[in-house]
Parts: sequence; C-alpha cells; structure tokens
Amino acid sequence: MTDKIYLDEAINDLHTVLDMVRWAVSRFNDAELYFGHGTDNPWDEAVSLVLYGLHLPPGMLAQTGEGLFAARLTTSEREKVSELVLKRVQTRMPLPYITHEAWFCGLPFYVDERVLIPRSPFAELIQKRFSGHLVSAPNTILDMCTGGGCIAIALAYAFEDAQVDAVDISSDALAVADENIQQHQLSDRVYPIESDLFSSLQGQSYDLIVSNPPYVDAQDMSDLPEEYQHEPELALAAGDDGLDLVETLLKKGTEHLNDGAWMFVEVGNSEVHMATRFPGLAVEWLTFEHGGNGIFAVQKEALVAYWNEQDGE
Repeated sequence: MTDKIYLDEAINDLHTVLDMVRWAVSRFNDAELYFGHGTDNPWDEAVSLVLYGLHLPPGMLAQTGEGLFAARLTTSEREKVSELVLKRVQTRMPLPYITHEAWFCGLPFYVDERVLIPRSPFAELIQKRFSGHLVSAPNTILDMCTGGGCIAIALAYAFEDAQVDAVDISSDALAVADENIQQHQLSDRVYPIESDLFSSLQGQSYDLIVSNPPYVDAQDMSDLPEEYQHEPELALAAGDDGLDLVETLLKKGTEHLNDGAWMFVEVGNSEVHMATRFPGLAVEWLTFEHGGNGIFAVQKEALVAYWNEQDGE
C-alpha cells in the first residue's frame, strides 16, 4: 500500500484516540522502526506521538485514565496525527526531533538535530546527588560536552547553590543549550562555554566534573540504526575504540579537579576498551537501578597517581 492510501484510510476510517494509537503501532511495527530515544516500544511511542498531535500534555493519559482513548477526533485532528505517524515512518526521525521535546531527570528540554537526544543513565546519579561519592554539595561543577545542556541544567536543579559550566565544542549545540538555560531560568548559574574540551578553561577548577562525551567506536558507528543518523556525528564518533576524547579528559582533568573531587564519565559500550587503553587505572564502574551502564567514577588523586606512574615519576 502507498503512503497516500494509508493516510486516506486513517483519515476516513479511524475515529477515536485509541484508533489512532493502534494504527500508529501497526505502522511502526510494519516499518520495523527502532525505539530508544525516549521510548523503548511502539505502544509508548504511538501514545506520545498522538498526544503531541492533539496538543495534549504527555501525562494526560495518566491523569484521565483510559477513558481518553474513547474520545473522538475531528477530521483535521485525524489528518494531523496521521501525517505525524507517516513522517516518523518515512523519515525514521526520532520522535523528540519531531516534537522538539525530550525529558531528562523529569524535566522538559527543547531538542533538534543540532544535539543528541538525552538518554543517559546520568539522570539516576543526578537524582541521587551522586550519593556515596560526594562528601558535601559541590559549589563548582563542569558538564563537559554538554550538548543541549540537559545534564548541566539537571545538575543545577540538584545542587541549588552551585555554578555549572556547560562546555561544548559545537556552537550549534550551545545555541540549543542556551535556549534550554533560558527556558529553565538558570542563566545566573549555568554558563554555556564554547571550548575544545579544556582549551578555554585555563585556571578553572571544579568540585565535580561530569562528562558524556562522544564515545561510539568505529564498529558501533557502522552498525547504528537509521534513527541515529539524524543525530550529529560529532557528538557520537570517537575513534577506533571510542576513547579518543576520554584520554584527554583523564589527562587534563587533573588540572581542573579540586583536591578530593570526582570525575564521572560515560563511555557506553566502549567500556570494553578501557582496560586496554588505560591499564591499571583505578576507576569505579557504577551500577544503576533503572538500567544503563558504561559510566565510571574516578577521583583526582587516583588520576594523578596513575599518570605519574605512566610518566615514570
């Protein structure tokens, strides 16, 4: 069947919210879409897209119960929702790029194709305020490779007295980050800074550094689902083993961590290359109650000792 036939059928034959959700699920399954940018299954994806098309808040179904599914739609509403469903199928664009909204740490953020869609396990660490590692609340925080600023802003909410530097090499990403900073009214505490890693941060030191840098290795880049092709490659690819930027973070980070401070770095699947790239480095791999992996913690003193040993001092 052609897309026009699907569209005409949906507009003419479907009537309720549940009709549209069911139809969307069928189209998603038929197209074998990939889910992982906010939802992990076709049903939740369909519900989110239909609610967006109807200008209803994401939590509307939870508030009203399944009675909402029986609500009948106008012709113009069916047209809009149907077109959105087919756009998701035809372009394989991740849903948050269609809605321009993503959620992280329970907070809404603007996103578009200039930045990655937030999906990091860092959310759990931030919500727990890095329990078990931080002795006291940090006053200065660095979010390295901030992208759209989601982690930096969530950190500012978690630590209400902290200043957060949100650093990225991409001016496009920082424009999105600044939009989110303004939306959350945090311009007095979260500062977007354009920098190639630490190059523009001379003399700056922090009580906490977090980083979700590009870490996808060459093999994984070639195997990514089509949905990921909409995300900026600059924010994903990081050499053969995915650790090119991580090495700079670990080396230069010693100059920017205050005594006793921790650095938390996400490396995803490139965790398997860490022991080869940094043999003997004492990092702590973290576990998560709500899923996710590939984040390690390391303290300044461990980094200093490691690099001194590597240099033969």
